[in-house]
Amino acid sequence: MQDVRERPTDAREAADAQHARFAEPGSDFLAYLHLWDYLREQQRALSSSAFRRLCKREYLHYLRVREWQDLFGQLRSAATDLGLTVDRGRDGVRDENGRLPIAAELAQRVHISLLSGLLSHVGMRDADTKGNKAAGGKGKRRPLTEFAGARHARFALFPDSSLARKPPPWVMVTELVETSRLWGRTAAQIQPEWAEPLAGHLVMRVYSEPEWDRRRGAVMALERVTLYGLPIVTARRVGFARVDPEAAREMFIRHALVEGDWDTGHKFFHHNRDLLDRGEELERRARRRGLVVDDDALYDFYDQRIPATVTSARHFDSWWKKTRPATPDLLTFSADQITGPRADRVSPADYPDQWDGFPLSYEFQPGDTRDGVTVDVPLAQLNQVQADSFSWQVPGLRQELVTELIRTLPKPLRVNFVPAPDVARAALARIGPEDGDLLAALSRELTQLRGVPVPRDAWDPAKLPAHLRVTYRVTDHGKVLAEGKDLDSLRREVRPRLRATLNQAAPGLARTGLRRWDLGTLPREFSDGQVKAYPALADAGDAVDVRLFDTPADAERSMRRGTRRLLLLSVPSGARSIGQNLSTTQKLALARSPYPGAVALLDDCAAAAADEIITQAGGPAWDADGFAALVTAARAGLHALTAQVVADVARVLAEAQEVEAVLARADAHAGEPAFVDVRAQFGGLIFSGFIGATGVRRLPDLVRYLRAIQQRLDKLGDGIRDAERMATVHRVAQAYRETVADLPPGRRDDPDVQAVRWMIEELRVSLFAQTLGTNGPVSEKRIYTALDKVLAGP
Repeated sequence: MQDVRERPTDAREAADAQHARFAEPGSDFLAYLHLWDYLREQQRALSSSAFRRLCKREYLHYLRVREWQDLFGQLRSAATDLGLTVDRGRDGVRDENGRLPIAAELAQRVHISLLSGLLSHVGMRDADTKGNKAAGGKGKRRPLTEFAGARHARFALFPDSSLARKPPPWVMVTELVETSRLWGRTAAQIQPEWAEPLAGHLVMRVYSEPEWDRRRGAVMALERVTLYGLPIVTARRVGFARVDPEAAREMFIRHALVEGDWDTGHKFFHHNRDLLDRGEELERRARRRGLVVDDDALYDFYDQRIPATVTSARHFDSWWKKTRPATPDLLTFSADQITGPRADRVSPADYPDQWDGFPLSYEFQPGDTRDGVTVDVPLAQLNQVQADSFSWQVPGLRQELVTELIRTLPKPLRVNFVPAPDVARAALARIGPEDGDLLAALSRELTQLRGVPVPRDAWDPAKLPAHLRVTYRVTDHGKVLAEGKDLDSLRREVRPRLRATLNQAAPGLARTGLRRWDLGTLPREFSDGQVKAYPALADAGDAVDVRLFDTPADAERSMRRGTRRLLLLSVPSGARSIGQNLSTTQKLALARSPYPGAVALLDDCAAAAADEIITQAGGPAWDADGFAALVTAARAGLHALTAQVVADVARVLAEAQEVEAVLARADAHAGEPAFVDVRAQFGGLIFSGFIGATGVRRLPDLVRYLRAIQQRLDKLGDGIRDAERMATVHRVAQAYRETVADLPPGRRDDPDVQAVRWMIEELRVSLFAQTLGTNGPVSEKRIYTALDKVLAGP
């Protein structure tokens, strides 16, 4: 397009202002269209000479304007000859400035028509050139933005362009002029997508990143279209099947059919997925790969049956609609087709979904805390879980468990049981969960197999791999409350919530503030089908409550204490009056007790007497008649028995004061092993609460034990013999502590367990003060035998 403007050097600023008058954002072409409208209006309003003077005054080249008008007339005449009509509908409407508007639609069509001949004059703004400078009017400098052009050319918009100050992302120019640099003149803003249908074979298309689109059911790729090196389309998602049908078909089969990433209602598809899911679940449970055929085998199955023309879900649906009536099982898996060569070695029955009524879940994630078998236990049923049963693991992991347990034995024992897998297999052929505790049963069986005694404490379950130790997950209405591999720790953690839940399950049983028996019969067990609890009396200080406990052992212990409190509330013990009538010597002995005061000591004496009466009467009571029998027995003998207990305690404390005096005189030797041992023994005998803990029947024995301590202190001159005897006591004491630690918490206070504790005291008497005599035969061997019986159970 020929420029009709005159641009004398001294009138450059005026020319720029005149050009800006007609400039329209987005295109220099629109400025010319507005200028054309303006000149036509002025020519109709002015005479020929006045119009000439207007052109000169406004820096317009009159001859170029005439040429422009002649060209317009010629084109219009040619259009008329061809039968084309010129749309005059837009001429009647003017904007608020009196100018004829140029519709955006018309402008876009003009730009597109011009673009078809200016494809090599397209430019893309280069953001990296921001900050370059170009000359402006009166020496000013303003930022210059470069454009990347065709065939690696780079140009800038000429400063007189209406787009130079705010360059758009894409432009086309009518000419490229090279002076101090390459300039683009007469520019217009365009959209790059306009060029694609015009360029035809000139564009280059590149496809990348093909991926499966589940929603579309087809493989999609990113298309990049370039024109002379300029990206007119950068990342358009297109169907990959028209680019590479073979690759699209392979991806469709792998993602949609093999991996199951497809939303469809085809019956064969869901049948196959269910079959594969069951196989993969069995792999996870058995912790073995290869039970299900790999993806390549599944791909080959589909590849042999699906034609090459199927490249997407739409193509597949069309093909299958025609094929299914004749061969409905063509794409249906059978169990033999998806199982690997190792599948026949694994039985699903060895990995059950439930165990003792509790659901199981399996994880195969080595290193994760949940790796292995997890038991989901509802909070209300936590007290019904038997740890001994779960210690055997599921049948599929049992042999591995026993093998690894054998490997945890100390080396002197372990060498007798090799190879460990064979020994484990032989042992499991003769024992099972019905034999109770796994470690105890395994110790007995290995001893019989090889004739080598295996103590129960020789096993070290802490060394087992994590997946061989069952994980317990306590839940309440779908929420996980606690999780871990130590069931006893979990019970302690959630015990307050568990008891609250049990009490809510049986609101008619829970009571508070009882001071007399008005319960009728208290059931020993409560069950509503799911929740199982054990009601019992609980000592609340000045009253008695009825609470529900999670284990029978806890209920039994609480019942004894609760019955004792209710009995003392019903029958006064007279302990206070007994204390007032003591002799001066007895009062002095009681005054130096470890109790916080005389009242606490006398209350503990009464409690010990009440415990003895309850034991003699066959208590505790569970009904009104039973409690009435206890009251009768207490009224007959509680006062006298309490007085006896107080007298026994006075003798014990008098003897204890003598031992303390001896220890005080030997304070210089307090750090020696013998004195450390004596002080530990003394602290275990005399402490706040020792009366009730010792019991009425054993209180007189304390006097003998304390005298044995004095005799030992008197003989400490023979240090070697004392050290040997002390080593014997320490061995059995350590064995006792380890045995108690292995017992369930509810079992540790049982009479047979406490009896061993007193056997150790008798052993001390036999070793350090033989002249005092013992309460029955005692030896180190007898204590070990008693501990074995404790482990074997009542």
